[in-house]
Amino acid sequence: MKHLLTTTLIAALAAFGAAFADGHGDMPGTVVDVALENEGFETLVAAVTEAELVETLSGEGPFTVFAPTDDAFAAALEALDLTAEELLASDDLGAILTYHVVPGKLMAEDVLAAVEGGYGSAAVETVNGAEIEVTVEDGMVMLNGAATVAVTDLEAGNGVVHVIDAVILPPSE
Repeated sequence: MKHLLTTTLIAALAAFGAAFADGHGDMPGTVVDVALENEGFETLVAAVTEAELVETLSGEGPFTVFAPTDDAFAAALEALDLTAEELLASDDLGAILTYHVVPGKLMAEDVLAAVEGGYGSAAVETVNGAEIEVTVEDGMVMLNGAATVAVTDLEAGNGVVHVIDAVILPPSE
């Protein structure tokens, strides 16, 4: 796992190095850069790399990413009785990750407006085609009644990242 993380970081830094080489250090990076530059997303970065989504999520976008923390992944792995290695090798990994990505840039105020406009809930279509139900419970934005949005509006050059405290799984077919 440590080798995979090191390989992931080296590959990601090489891919994004050109974006910063022109002296625009104040320009926000990509949604992938947000995960790389903030603590607590090592499992997410490893999963995005393993699922070969780094290039896609480094693209033009815009994307809204609901990013589970390492603690969220640890809880999901325990609940699913999986190891991190089993998750990374799973055929479902890409579908799980793309279920956390919404096309477009939805800032927190946009999400709240959609919930208010939907009389308490809003269905948001993800990149994988399934919808996430967004609600507000006790003043907290919830996804599918299972994940709480803990940090909002981490802006990137190609979208925005919202930190969540649980991994949400796409509906089974």
